[in-house]
Amino acid sequence: MKVSLITVVYNAQDTIARCIESVISQKHPDIEHIIIDGGSTDNTLPIINQYRSSISHLVSEPDKGIYDAMNKGIKLATGQIIGTLNADDRLAGADVLSAVVKAFIENSAEAVYGNLLIVNLAGQVKRKWNSKQCGVNSFNLGFMPPHPTFYCKRELFQKLGFYSLQYGSAADYELMLRFMHQYKIRNFYLNKVMVIMQGGGVSNSSLINRVKAWSFDLKAMRQNNIMVPVLALVLKPLRKIYQYF
Repeated sequence: MKVSLITVVYNAQDTIARCIESVISQKHPDIEHIIIDGGSTDNTLPIINQYRSSISHLVSEPDKGIYDAMNKGIKLATGQIIGTLNADDRLAGADVLSAVVKAFIENSAEAVYGNLLIVNLAGQVKRKWNSKQCGVNSFNLGFMPPHPTFYCKRELFQKLGFYSLQYGSAADYELMLRFMHQYKIRNFYLNKVMVIMQGGGVSNSSLINRVKAWSFDLKAMRQNNIMVPVLALVLKPLRKIYQYF
């Protein structure tokens, strides 16, 4: 099965090479790496061009944000499986994508997700996000898989929709909520560290952004039939406490 991996980037000259090299190192033989650049003004594009022979598609133009760029990449993808890899992140080992493909095949899955390590700029592990198998009521109780580990069948985007820009920084949560909770696609939890993520992010960068993210979460929950949205909103961050220990 071909895996289409979409990397969205803007001014990431310090991390983009590490990201690309983690894809090049994969043992799985059929990978389509798509890079959507938002018009970087630093040294990002010259660095990407050093790896041009390993990149299937490179688009560099202004966009409406990270999820608009992801949608552009999805529309270019030709693989049966689609995942994303942020420019600041990297795949945790050379066997990640082969393990993902094996999980899809052996479990007749429509989506696969796994575990995530969050590190600081020095590479020290600050959080260990070990997920679990999603059940019927998991999202009602504040569950969310780590989006950087989320892979799904390409056909789902055509049937169930793309990332919706109306949910701001919670567009990734809303898409997984829509696919896994609302439409109950067949999903499988791969108990494996799949991605090493560099800490930070728009939704956590300030109290104002955090409040906006909560409002987007609540909107997504109400739209996708969460049983008690306010309860799920409270439980969602509480479920992350264990990641720090």
